[in-house]
Amino acid sequence: MSAKVPLTFMPDNKTIQVRVGISVLEAARRAGVPIRTRCDGKAACLMCKVTTDGQGLSLIQPMEQRKLAGLDAEGARLACQARVNGPAVVTVPEDPLRAAVRKQLQRQEEEPLW
Repeated sequence: MSAKVPLTFMPDNKTIQVRVGISVLEAARRAGVPIRTRCDGKAACLMCKVTTDGQGLSLIQPMEQRKLAGLDAEGARLACQARVNGPAVVTVPEDPLRAAVRKQLQRQEEEPLW
């Protein structure tokens, strides 16, 4: 039986206990935390990009490193490739559609009523 460790998803601040070796993407699915993907975890679409401080995740493998090359994102990892090996915190970016709706709602709140 493999050990379980805490994995926290930000900005929701949702923490779950996961078994060591599980991918961040699979853990997110089990936790009900939406992470966008089109390739079903094959590292082809780059949509499952998350950020982390590097603690508690597997070392980045050459294929993942090649996929992320050129992206200017400190601590970027692919959720489908990063595996949990200790307590970890990952930040899931806001879905672009949800972000657009949120921004539009904010604009409407700021507009005068007359």
